[in-house]
Amino acid sequence: MPLHAKAEQTLRRWHEMVAAQDLGQVATLCTRDIVFRSPVAFAPYQGAELVAAFLQQALQTFDDFRYHRNFGDGEQSIVLEFSAKVAGKELKGIDMIRFDEQGLMAEFEVMVRPATGLQALGTEMARRMGPLLAPKP
Repeated sequence: MPLHAKAEQTLRRWHEMVAAQDLGQVATLCTRDIVFRSPVAFAPYQGAELVAAFLQQALQTFDDFRYHRNFGDGEQSIVLEFSAKVAGKELKGIDMIRFDEQGLMAEFEVMVRPATGLQALGTEMARRMGPLLAPKP
């Protein structure tokens, strides 16, 4: 079963942003309370602005990022297979995205392998996102 039209439109816009390597407007594709599950963090992150920051920084971390295939499980969910390099380490992964009834991204979960690629990604994302996540005095 294909994605519903609004989700398909959001996905098309996501792919355009990724191709342009500019996720500056990605928060507009997300619900206000979107949940992001990182492959290197135990607890999920929530909120469009924070999730947008994670996605923007991740895209800037990757070299040779490419989507290869997608798999759907209904009108509101899709899995996108990708490959990339981080600090010279090759990785493969999937983005699992669930859309709400308005076609906005409501959940975004990333899984990555092998461990060497995951470790390189975790190190770089900690460097980039650490200041944003640090407790405010």
